[in-house]
Amino acid sequence: MSATWTDDRVETLARLWTEGLSASQIARILGGVTRNAVIGKVHRMGLCGRATPHVPGAGRPDQRRERRGRIPPKKARRLPRPAHPPLTAPETGLASVVSVRLGQCRWPIGEPQDEAFCLCGRPRERGAYCAPHGALAYRATARSHLVKLAGRAVWA
Repeated sequence: MSATWTDDRVETLARLWTEGLSASQIARILGGVTRNAVIGKVHRMGLCGRATPHVPGAGRPDQRRERRGRIPPKKARRLPRPAHPPLTAPETGLASVVSVRLGQCRWPIGEPQDEAFCLCGRPRERGAYCAPHGALAYRATARSHLVKLAGRAVWA
């Protein structure tokens, strides 16, 4: 459904555009054309300037939306990091590469080529490691902090 651009319609388009009406408003007045068709015709005609610039929110009072203040999101509270006593890493392992299970620490102990090579094997607490090995593997950065989200303390 495409209406042709007659001389009369083109004159009406140019007049409405210079009066400051939007492309949607002009399309409704002309009928049979879309907003995009009006925009395309305006550009082909070279009508770039307007007599009155479009002002946001300058419609009829019944068309204006009530401005509501945005409620800022609640910021997560930073909790102080709990002071852990220094943990010592175990010197001997409890698991081999073959026997290590899903919930066990995978910190390597010894040289991989040695026959005595093993994995820690203690219960995991931080990532793939137990608490002492997790403290060695994961260093705190400037962005790393403990935050409280939805009542739970999580690492962020």
